[in-house]
Amino acid sequence: MKVAIYGQYYQNSTEPIIKDIFVFFKTNNVEMVIEENFLKMLYEKQIINKEYQTFSSSNSLDDSFEMLISIGGDGTILRSATLVRNSGVPILGINAGRLGFLAAVPKESIDSFLQFIIDKTYTISERTLLSISCDPKNDAITEDLNFAMNEVTVSRKDTTSMITVDTYLNNEYLNSYWADGLIISTPTGSTGYSLSCGGPILTPNVESLVITPIAPHNLNARPLVIPDNTEIKLRVSGREDQYLVSLDSRITSVKNESVLSIRKTDFKIKMVEIPSETFLKTLRKKLLWGEDKRN
Repeated sequence: MKVAIYGQYYQNSTEPIIKDIFVFFKTNNVEMVIEENFLKMLYEKQIINKEYQTFSSSNSLDDSFEMLISIGGDGTILRSATLVRNSGVPILGINAGRLGFLAAVPKESIDSFLQFIIDKTYTISERTLLSISCDPKNDAITEDLNFAMNEVTVSRKDTTSMITVDTYLNNEYLNSYWADGLIISTPTGSTGYSLSCGGPILTPNVESLVITPIAPHNLNARPLVIPDNTEIKLRVSGREDQYLVSLDSRITSVKNESVLSIRKTDFKIKMVEIPSETFLKTLRKKLLWGEDKRN
């Protein structure tokens, strides 16, 4: 068995997790290929000293890999998705962060959860992604990295004034949102930024997207759930010459009146699901459902 490993380093929590993972895979004769920048950091921190094969992009990942192990939080998994892209290599998240919905493996139970990988008793959850294009063309939105796993967001830049987001669904006018911004979320992203702005939670297998305004001036502007085969077009105007567009954690500036086209990608990201860590269990645990003493 061969796995790719990518991660982020957190001073107080990651080092023992990394050591446990490496010891477990070495004991079980699993071949490890490490993302080159992550491996460099591991050498600098003197966490490991053995030489390993490395990878740096999706071009290095093929069907010889069982999966990619992401060590960190949900943000690390989103960055892992930019490495995996359309290679089809599944991602397993090991949670070294705090509130995480994507990183399924808790740091307290690494060995027992990784045994599911050795025994191949896991399932795959396919996650929808969004792609974006800009008219006129924006050099920062490149064709090979124009997708988001959580959400595409437009928001104001360098101003406290709201922006106006003219929104069209399949070329039919929907609304002009006067707000701090607008979030177009996948089901995966529905537990992220969209949720904090009042959007609904979608289960990962729902074939829908969510449009969620950020602090709208009109209080009757509510989150809207739409089919995921809808093409969404946005035209933003405001007092500043530019506004911000973010694809998960990647941010760029776009000129006013540019038209953004957002649609579902033709590939999905595969997430590894451990039997005892389902999405519904994660919801209960992370959102503290059932903590009310009356339940």
